[in-house]
Amino acid sequence: MLSLLTVLLVLSMQLLIVRIGTVALVLTGLSRQIARFQARSTYFGVGFTTRESEKVINNPVRREITLTLMMLGNAGAIALIGSLAVAFIQVPEAGLLSQIWFRWLVIIIGISMVVVIGYSKWIDRRLLPLVSWALHRFTRLEAVDYSEMLHLAHDYSVAEFMVRQGDWMCDRTLMDLRLGDEGVMILGIKCSAGDYIGAPKGSVKIHAGDELVIYGKLSILRTLDSRRAGVEGDHDHELAVERKQEGE
Repeated sequence: MLSLLTVLLVLSMQLLIVRIGTVALVLTGLSRQIARFQARSTYFGVGFTTRESEKVINNPVRREITLTLMMLGNAGAIALIGSLAVAFIQVPEAGLLSQIWFRWLVIIIGISMVVVIGYSKWIDRRLLPLVSWALHRFTRLEAVDYSEMLHLAHDYSVAEFMVRQGDWMCDRTLMDLRLGDEGVMILGIKCSAGDYIGAPKGSVKIHAGDELVIYGKLSILRTLDSRRAGVEGDHDHELAVERKQEGE
């Protein structure tokens, strides 16, 4: 039973380390989706090669974070494998610890702890100030807290959208879309051709394959991601404009 508890504890610590790494990468300016992917792939040694990995390699603070995750990941994997081996070959203890119901109780509690550590937003809120302080204290490059700078609260967020053929925003100019009427701002466009347009003007046209960096209310951003071209998409846009005007 002790070995089982060790496995659950090690797994929980691994997830907590990944969460800390994710928060640290977010504080350097990465979106949460990219930060989570990079932290997990680095810690568990998956070795994915993506375009986003260049954002990590080209930033000194992010490189230090990922190097730390690599070292911790290798040590954690060895500990987990060793504990699992002991758990399977160890002779059951006598008495209460060998009872089936008690083992199941420990497993349920352990799994619940793993889920909470892996997905709880409460933990993210507690880690944010601690990780932010550590980055400012132990790195020479200033870690910009975009959550504070952009006031990412009250449902406001920054998201990255990949535009696909048939999307409402595809093959239309920013002026035509009038996203500002919904309370949405386009911060930048990563063009499918490889160029990047920062603070794009209204005459800029969005094409399939472009990746948009958008700021606005999370509830609106979610609808934008699923909004289809045509009359129905235009109707959804008008409804979003009306809701914003009612809320002002």
